[in-house]
Amino acid sequence: MRQIWRVMAASGGMRRALALAVLVVMAGVGLLMLSGWFISAAAIAGAGAVFDVFRPAASVRGLALIRTAARYGERVLGHDATLRAVAGLRGAVLAGLGALPWDAMQRLRRGSALSRVVADTDLLDGLPLRIVLPAAAGAAVLAASFALMVWLADWQVAAWVVGCHLIATLAAGLWGLRRSGQVAAGAVAAERAFRSHALDLIAARDDLAVYGQLDAQIDRAMQAEARACRANAVLEGTERRVAMAQELARLAAMAGALVLGAQAQLSPAIIAMCFFAGLALAEATAPMRRAVADWGRIRDAASRVAPMLGRPAARIAPPQPALPLIVDGIRIGPGQMLGLQGRSGAGKSTLLSQIAGLIPPTAPITLAGRPVQDWSEAELRAVLTLVPQRPALIAGSLRDNLALADPAATDARMQRLLDAMRLPYPLDHRLGDGGQGLSGGEARRLAIARALLRKPLILLLDEPTEGLDAALADVIMREILLISCDISVVAASHRPCDLRAASAVIRLE
Repeated sequence: MRQIWRVMAASGGMRRALALAVLVVMAGVGLLMLSGWFISAAAIAGAGAVFDVFRPAASVRGLALIRTAARYGERVLGHDATLRAVAGLRGAVLAGLGALPWDAMQRLRRGSALSRVVADTDLLDGLPLRIVLPAAAGAAVLAASFALMVWLADWQVAAWVVGCHLIATLAAGLWGLRRSGQVAAGAVAAERAFRSHALDLIAARDDLAVYGQLDAQIDRAMQAEARACRANAVLEGTERRVAMAQELARLAAMAGALVLGAQAQLSPAIIAMCFFAGLALAEATAPMRRAVADWGRIRDAASRVAPMLGRPAARIAPPQPALPLIVDGIRIGPGQMLGLQGRSGAGKSTLLSQIAGLIPPTAPITLAGRPVQDWSEAELRAVLTLVPQRPALIAGSLRDNLALADPAATDARMQRLLDAMRLPYPLDHRLGDGGQGLSGGEARRLAIARALLRKPLILLLDEPTEGLDAALADVIMREILLISCDISVVAASHRPCDLRAASAVIRLE
């Protein structure tokens, strides 16, 4: 939890939000204390005592204005700081996911991983809003109120008023946290299960109906929803009990202020001030009731988010000498191409993945005399680029997709590569999620242009001209070899025409 808080606090604004939160509660407590003193003093003045009504009245109005303005500022700055903290946390989590090894990242489903990151970080916005800032503000207000009452009244009265609120809040809070911890985790799990079942129900409704599983899927979703409702009912009951304990503590603090104030022979105005302090300090401890219900959810989300923050950011190592490339005894140097030929399912893509270091090699593969399995992932990514049959594109412009390879590339260079790949679109042409708006062949050519923009030492292409007619395929292959004249290319294709310029061909059966 400390690690998560450090990430969130690094976004800035928390200190201003905390200062305003303290000011809001202090202004409220001061307003009621001064009002109690003012009412009692005015009543005494009505009996013939001399009393200045102007300054206390002006102070009451001033405190009311301060409280209103501080409340507005606390809402604005507090939520602004929280939103920036959540944005920073999401960035740190996504950076941690990006630092995962390739095989671990492949096991993540994009939709479920993103949904989990969003859901967990959304829950963690309660850490500053409902846990840290209210607790810090409440502690500061209780300490300041105790000091003020010791100065103006009596230390025993101050200890009773503040102690009632503090002890009741801590005792009820600890009881509520223990009771709600496991229940909250169960509620989160049930809500997550309901969302999963509901999404499956929407996405695969026709298939579920065909196989007679539609009613069973609906039942699973409804059972998960029922579990979530039962857990939330328990949490609400716990919150109400904590609130009841706090209300009883407030009554005890107010009654004790009257009794102890009378025993200490304080003036009626001071006793009234302490009485209203006991009433007002409930605002400082009230957030505990909400924290009891939210803490379990926040802790459960933090247990999943925190491990992602400990990973170092992924860094691409400086390029190392990677050539010549030797695959099963066949040597490929700069400006040469190795062809992998065979029918579908013969193992062409598997061999490309072995060269890329994604899976352990079954044949001897070396780069610059070093076995590929001895290269670290960062070293391989610095010198080698793989364009798979189904490349990953992002929603945005063509420029956005190309800039992933080289953010500093000029528009002119990007456009030349688009023209070379025979993509008749401007750089501002927009794509949908996953590259929607392009055909399969166009998406593959865009990915090839992006790979060429990166200038790798070794370029791996998996079926680069799939779906293209022979004439266009021949043009694309010529352009690839022309642009990559000083690098090594390994192309896997079942079309012999794609491999005409290959220096060597490995035929897979």
